[in-house]
Amino acid sequence: MDLNLLPVLDALLSECSVTAAARRLNLSPSAMSRALTRLRSLTGDPLLVRAGRGLVLTPHAAQLRSQVPGLARQIEDLLRPARQTLDLAQLDRTFTLRANEGFIDVFGGPFASALARQAPQARVRFVLKADKEARHLREGLADLEIGVMGRDAGPEVRLQALYRDRFVGVVRAGHPLLDGPVTPQRYVAFGHVVASRRGRAQGPVDAALASLGLQRNIQMMVPGFPAALGIARDSDLVALVPKSFLRGSTAAGAQGAAGVQTFALPVETPTITISQMWHPSQDADPAHRWLRALTREICHQEPPHD
Repeated sequence: MDLNLLPVLDALLSECSVTAAARRLNLSPSAMSRALTRLRSLTGDPLLVRAGRGLVLTPHAAQLRSQVPGLARQIEDLLRPARQTLDLAQLDRTFTLRANEGFIDVFGGPFASALARQAPQARVRFVLKADKEARHLREGLADLEIGVMGRDAGPEVRLQALYRDRFVGVVRAGHPLLDGPVTPQRYVAFGHVVASRRGRAQGPVDAALASLGLQRNIQMMVPGFPAALGIARDSDLVALVPKSFLRGSTAAGAQGAAGVQTFALPVETPTITISQMWHPSQDADPAHRWLRALTREICHQEPPHD
């Protein structure tokens, strides 16, 4: 059914006149007559019949007369453009963000403060990333994914850069590696602990070392950076962590209390672009737009790089 016929039917039943109904909808009388013919065919009822010099409603049309105006308003409301206003004070919604523990450690506190200040009834649920698949965004299991754009992200996924990061080395205070310049040769002379969710030991630093004919001695693998940092703090193993992670509360506490030290890597490694990713189905949602703007604002307020 052509929904454009609904306001036409409403006008005809209200005016009981083809000419008056046409004037009300800014149509020509002939166009209104054609619309009435279509309505008669659809409903199987004449709707308006001649009575002297005017028209009167049939019993079926009289019954429809009380239903059509409300139905027409409902259709208009349904097809009206989505409201773009957002009352943050009344926003009662849980947003799910997939991120690694480093991001949560650095930015979890600022997120909590921003929510309390801007949207006290909203909630952020952080979920650790076990993969980079786009299905979490596509199936609505996550509102945002924070991290490095992966090959499995999906071509439709929206992307916005948040900040740049880089890896640094971490050792315990007083580690012999720092007794002199950290050269590639001295760097590989010590054992290493590697953090990897997928159990992958090799990374960009290994490729750079391989070009010099060198290789790290990886003695331990752990699933996350907090564990790698703790092991480096309590042993002679050398850890590799994002520089941003050292700004977090856990890392800062470990650095101050237990005494870990950082150093620049002796080989060039590419910088890492940390982005927020979302599914295009969320593009026009005012609450989701606010969440994206808030995430970018928080990351810019707390720059994780020098």
